[in-house]
Amino acid sequence: MPSSALDLAMRSYEEKKEEKFYRFLLAMVFAIMEINQSNDLLPNITLGFHLYDSCYNEISYGSVLPLLSNKIQFPSFFRTVYNADDDFFGIAHVVKYFNWTWVGIISSNNELRILGAQIVTREIEKNGGCIAFQETLPIINSMESVYRIIGLVKRSRATVIILFCSIEVLVPLMEQASFHNITGKVWVEMAGWSITSDFPRTDILTTLNGSLSLSPQKGKIPGFKEFLYSIHQSRFPDDPYMKSFWENAFHCIWPGNDAVNNTSPALLKEEIVWCTGEERLDSIDPNMYDVYNFIYSYRTHNAVFAVAHALHQMKNCVPGKGPFKNGSCADIYNHRPWQLLHYLRKVDFNNTAGERIYFDENGDVPQSVEILNWQLFPNGSNQYVSIGSFDSGSLNGEGLSIQLNKILWNGGHSQVPSSVCSDPCPKGYRRAAIQGQKICCFDCLPCSEGEILNPNDDSKCLKCPEDKWPDSRKEECLPKPIQFLSYEETLGSVLACISVLFCLLTFSVFCLFIIKRNTPIVKANNRDLSYLLLISLMFGFMCSLAFIGRPNRIMCMIRQVMFAVIFSLCVSTILAKTITVVMIFRATNPDSKLKKLVGLRIPIYIVPVCTMVQIILCIVWLTTDAPFAEFNMAAEIGIIVIECNEGSRVLFVSVLGYMGLLASVSLFVAFLARKLPDTFNETKFITFSMLVFASVWVTFIPAYLSTKGKQTVAVEIFAILSSSAGCLFCIFSPKCYIILLHPEMNSRQYITGRNARNQGIQ
Repeated sequence: MPSSALDLAMRSYEEKKEEKFYRFLLAMVFAIMEINQSNDLLPNITLGFHLYDSCYNEISYGSVLPLLSNKIQFPSFFRTVYNADDDFFGIAHVVKYFNWTWVGIISSNNELRILGAQIVTREIEKNGGCIAFQETLPIINSMESVYRIIGLVKRSRATVIILFCSIEVLVPLMEQASFHNITGKVWVEMAGWSITSDFPRTDILTTLNGSLSLSPQKGKIPGFKEFLYSIHQSRFPDDPYMKSFWENAFHCIWPGNDAVNNTSPALLKEEIVWCTGEERLDSIDPNMYDVYNFIYSYRTHNAVFAVAHALHQMKNCVPGKGPFKNGSCADIYNHRPWQLLHYLRKVDFNNTAGERIYFDENGDVPQSVEILNWQLFPNGSNQYVSIGSFDSGSLNGEGLSIQLNKILWNGGHSQVPSSVCSDPCPKGYRRAAIQGQKICCFDCLPCSEGEILNPNDDSKCLKCPEDKWPDSRKEECLPKPIQFLSYEETLGSVLACISVLFCLLTFSVFCLFIIKRNTPIVKANNRDLSYLLLISLMFGFMCSLAFIGRPNRIMCMIRQVMFAVIFSLCVSTILAKTITVVMIFRATNPDSKLKKLVGLRIPIYIVPVCTMVQIILCIVWLTTDAPFAEFNMAAEIGIIVIECNEGSRVLFVSVLGYMGLLASVSLFVAFLARKLPDTFNETKFITFSMLVFASVWVTFIPAYLSTKGKQTVAVEIFAILSSSAGCLFCIFSPKCYIILLHPEMNSRQYITGRNARNQGIQ
């Protein structure tokens, strides 16, 4: 900005500042006039006043330095204005309220504002926020710093800029912000200056639109507005500031002004507006001469009345009952300063607006800080809107009250702007610090599987308990769903239906064999063993149902033992049938030694003996380390699988291994007998059935080990059904085919003739 424009702006500011201070003087005069006219306060006593260029002595209306509350260092200092700490803590709580974690701070190079920047920085960082940048504006030769700071503000992601600046250095800063069209920021300023009255250019108002300000709450001074409109040189002829105020307010010059007499003739050619004294004060712009908003004027008024009430108490002192030595009183016309101080500490009165005024132990008047939102409208009008307050007695934040619906941010929208270094992490992601950066700048990393975001620390994740699993947003650990193969689900119901259908099919074959029990095809190769095999296959199909449903200890014990015993019975029966075939055909040879064994009926003993061995193994298994139900948390992610733990793995493998041994022996014997005459020879079909049986269970082992959860149970059921069905179809389907479709082949003549042909071929 050109220096001439800056000088013009500063001159305009100085004029406004003089008018503001003059209003403080008028507030004192008005208060003294009210006191002198009162019949209750200091009757028969007239107060006068002297003017000093200081607001730091006796009772202050404008000094907000926090240090002055220290009564050890400043025992005689009182003030009717707030402690600046209220501003500092209020700003920190406002920043926390709006979740602004990345803010910039610009301060003037003086004690109060540097202190404010330090306190706000400490409080923001204590609340988890960070300072994006902190810059100081020197009072002298500040333009170089202004240019540098403006560049920093434009580059920074910080949307919120906190200002601890005096108006002298702030005007050029905001001029440059306006020149560079910086309108997307929220400026937060402490009390001490006013946008509407302190800034000379209207384009700055656009830059500051939506800004927030903390200010002492406005006070009421009844009659003061009328008094301000009534002042005139004729009423106060001895007022040394009246002429200067009048000239600045109305931009005129009083006749006889020395400045006019000393002006060169060339400049006198310019048109001069002369003051007449007829100008109306109610025509002045309120931004220049505010008769509505009393902040410091109100504090000035209270300060005068506080002294008056202290003097009134001094005047009413009764000798012998006074507060001083030997009950003495002070002479109101010739008192010592420390005597007035005694009464000031105890002042407690209602001012002319009815508000209570008293000093606390620090010499401060307790009060709230008002939070203002400066709003500029499209038609050019503007206003400060009170959007909340901060109670200076509640530094923990409980005293903060904000009405969001009253706020208009820069651009005229109501949505709270964001001011962060890094955008908040989405649900289920934790903050990960970036090396060399402040904690507010971070990356977002997803919580690991089975973890949720720590509700008390969003930089960490918490592992859910073993029986729980995160919800979809990774905010809460929910109980894991319990899984088992049930009849209600499709897989369980299909397997159950298949088991029942195969059982009914086996029962149908059994009934067919009972009906055709006297036919050669049924009588061949020991029909009793065929009946036993069909019954064991029926139970084999039905035992798969024990694997469906919610496992418990009893069912876990029953289902494996039932499966082991039934299949041992089934395989031992097949072995007995195979040995029967071998013995019958080998015994027909005259030189065969098996003739002696045929009469011993050895196959009949094979079934109970082989089955009993399996029963003994199962009894040992159940009595030492039986199967039991358990909750498997690791089988499937996010699911609790209820399954049967087989207990002793050695005995479980022994039971399965024994069945495999029986099947292997049956396969071996059947393979050796494959070339015997085939009229009554079942060994080929038994060989096929044992190959199917072996293939199914060999395939079952890797499938069983590679599946998890209820699929493991489904694989075992499938193996049971497949191996049982293989035995049923391979052994009994050829006979059923002859019985049902070719009954002419189910005759002794056909079988004998075929047998003879086979022997002839051999």
